[in-house]
Amino acid sequence: MIRIVRRPDPSRRRDIVTRLAAVFAALVCASLIMAALGYNPVAVFSNIIVGSTGTAHRIRQTIVKAIPLTTLSLGVAVCFKMKFWNIGAEGQFYLGALFATWTAYHFKTLPAGALLPLMFAASLIGGGLWALIPAVLKSKFRTSEILVTLMLNYVATKFITYLQYGPWKDPSAGGFAKMPKFVDAAVLPKLFGVHIGWIIVLVLALAVHILLAKTKLGYEISVIGESETTARYAGISVAGVTAAAVMIGGGLCGAAGFMQASAIEKSLTDQLSAGLGFTAVITAWLARLSAPAVVVVSLLFAALLQGSAYIQTALQVPSAVADILQGVILFFVLGSEFFLNYRLVRTQSSEKEAVK
Repeated sequence: MIRIVRRPDPSRRRDIVTRLAAVFAALVCASLIMAALGYNPVAVFSNIIVGSTGTAHRIRQTIVKAIPLTTLSLGVAVCFKMKFWNIGAEGQFYLGALFATWTAYHFKTLPAGALLPLMFAASLIGGGLWALIPAVLKSKFRTSEILVTLMLNYVATKFITYLQYGPWKDPSAGGFAKMPKFVDAAVLPKLFGVHIGWIIVLVLALAVHILLAKTKLGYEISVIGESETTARYAGISVAGVTAAAVMIGGGLCGAAGFMQASAIEKSLTDQLSAGLGFTAVITAWLARLSAPAVVVVSLLFAALLQGSAYIQTALQVPSAVADILQGVILFFVLGSEFFLNYRLVRTQSSEKEAVK
């Protein structure tokens, strides 16, 4: 018989070694799958690297993909730190983009120096309020935030679709279901060939790190994450801190929507996120809810996304194969969490008799 035993908190060395071993095992398994499907694994992996870092343009595209993913992951990390399982980053992303778009349409005469900060603030409010809904329901009625945040994703995206095909449809689009483009003042400018969202992301990552590691609110978030009972005994307002944390997390997700709508689409569409809200759940967890680590993990995952898109054209690899490759890597890395926290122990004969 074999039983599962919980490990003590793993050392930093064990943590690093286990994760590196998981990545190596993932690459080996992915190579076997590629070979079984008739592709040269060396060519596939080398082209992923070339496709994400081979030229200045590809590097910029990798950074562009990393900007919304990092921002979403930061928002998810704040909520997860408190063990508020926010699976609604996608919906908060769209509500932030919606509020920013409304601001861009109604204040389009303002100069960029006033309009862009106003759009940013509106996106924080939109995402934060959308995240507050499941927090209030959990506080008042003990509902599952996982289910509520997940369902609210679909409510948000369908509402964007309604606006796109209805009230906000551009009458000059020749019958196509699309919203009007933003004025130039509502578009984020570029710096070094990439929109300045990368600067905003670095500032937000620093702010989240300071919030979680250096402030009273961050300490209270951690205490609630460890034990709500302990938090109440210590005099912490669980409902108040929860509301503040989820509004911050949701606001960050909303800010990602603002940057994507302003800098990339220059409008609002129901295909704005490309599923990054769900990917952010994975990257935040892989980064162990650390803001600096979120930046690194999100950048690496963005390189994987960019490289996977490149091999579809360079090697004529179907998109499904690229998705399999990503899934295998994620499976092994996430699976390493088990071996970090638990170990398998063979039961001795005396223990077997006791079990019988």
